[in-house]
Amino acid sequence: MPLPRFSLVLALAALLLAAAPVRADRMAEEAAAVRTLMARGELTQALQRAEKAATAQPGDAAAQFLLGLVLMEQGRDTEALALYIRMAESWPELPDPYNNIALLRARRGDYEAARLALEAALRNDPGHRIARANLGRVHLLLAVQAWEQLGAQGPLDVALQRQLDEARALLAGGAPRTAR
Repeated sequence: MPLPRFSLVLALAALLLAAAPVRADRMAEEAAAVRTLMARGELTQALQRAEKAATAQPGDAAAQFLLGLVLMEQGRDTEALALYIRMAESWPELPDPYNNIALLRARRGDYEAARLALEAALRNDPGHRIARANLGRVHLLLAVQAWEQLGAQGPLDVALQRQLDEARALLAGGAPRTAR
C-alpha cells in the first residue's frame, strides 16, 4: 500500500534528520584526524584530507574552516584569506572566519582591515574571547604604527617614547591567535 504524500515527506525528513548527526560525527572525526596530522607536522597529508572533506561537503562551514587552518599552517596565506572571505560571505553570522581574516590581514601589516574584521567577529559573538584578545592586540599595533609615523617626523617626547617602547615590549610577548 503506497504511503500518502504527507507521510512520505515525514519519512524522508526523519531519514535526513537521522543522517545529520552521522555527517556531523564524521566531520568531527575528520577534523580530529586533520588536527593530529597538523600537530605531527604532516601538512601535506593534512591538506589532502582537509581538501577532500571541503570538496565533499562544500556547504559545511566546519569543513571549509578546517581547510583554511591547514592553508594557514602551510603559509599559504593568500589562499586561506580568499577562503575565509568566501566563508564570511556564505556564513556572515560566524565569528571565526572574521577572526582569521583579521589575523591574515595583520600579518600583512593591514591593521585597520584587521580591526574591521575583528569588530565584525565581535558583532556576531560579543563573547568571542580570541577575537576580543586579538582586537586589543590590533589596537596596540595601530598605536605603535601611529607613534612610529610620528617619530619619523621628528623626535618623540620622553613620555611618548616610553609608551612606544612599552607597547613594543607588550607586542613582543606573543602573536595574535587563530580561531580553531
